Amino acid sequence: MNFDTQHKSIQTTDTVLMVVPAAFGYNEETAVNNSFQSRTFGGDIAETAIKETEAYIRLLKENGITVLVAYDTPEPRTPDAVFPNNWFSTHEDGILVMYPMFAENRRLERKQWPLEEITANFDISRMVDLRPYEEKGMFLEGTGSLVLDRVNRIAYACKSPRTNMTVLDDFCSQLGYTPCVFEAYDEVGLQIYHTNVMMNVGTRIAVVCMDSIRDPGQRELVRETLEKTGKVIMEITPDQMNHFAGNMLELHNRCGKPCLVMSQTAYNSLTDGQIRMLETHMKLITPDIPCIEQIGGGSARCMLAEIF
Repeated sequence: MNFDTQHKSIQTTDTVLMVVPAAFGYNEETAVNNSFQSRTFGGDIAETAIKETEAYIRLLKENGITVLVAYDTPEPRTPDAVFPNNWFSTHEDGILVMYPMFAENRRLERKQWPLEEITANFDISRMVDLRPYEEKGMFLEGTGSLVLDRVNRIAYACKSPRTNMTVLDDFCSQLGYTPCVFEAYDEVGLQIYHTNVMMNVGTRIAVVCMDSIRDPGQRELVRETLEKTGKVIMEITPDQMNHFAGNMLELHNRCGKPCLVMSQTAYNSLTDGQIRMLETHMKLITPDIPCIEQIGGGSARCMLAEIF
């Protein structure tokens, strides 16, 4: 595999977009291939999700992260609007990518207010619009499907109904990335729906559930690619992955200090040794979002759309 190191890219940003949900709830359309979703959570789910999101936003701001806030609207109803990273991504060279989404009700998340927040805070030089693939039943759900090594221009992607190889190749061709493709499964043999629940690639450390990659050759490909690009691999277990320990995102604050965002659920699943390893390199930020995790099947990383 050849790595493109000609681009002057950076891996992390200090600015993210988050969406405060208006109608958060269990999404029947996504549940068909998201085994992390659950119907069970006590209390007012929609109100609890708003409170969790607002507390998360405050925590990031307290740690020197710039948060652009968009507010969802009750109609059209979008139960997963709190996960904006799946329908767009921004890139250092002014590229805005729009992605094809598996669930029809998730396509409705491309509303006026988040789009206005993006265009007001991001200088768009070119748009890469992959949305027409939806008409062909082909999907690629942003930085859920893609875990990007932005410096070395590598797109890690595990195959699933939401991550189509043709669309992945189109993305890589248009943005100058090399794909690193593999298959990953949960403990009951179901394909993992998004790559970002089983791995994260940061500036120095990559967190990966290697056990979810059952094919030895594919596992070695991922390991070798990470090591050749200078990443220190921190392996997590399938049980830790089920507690969203793979769903992390490295950012940096306004002073340039690195931070690693993960949920409190993920943090609680880590060993003391793993925590010490991460804290050696970064400050850990751990929002508590149990309702969003259980009902939505996504965690802290899914709620952050990076603005470069």
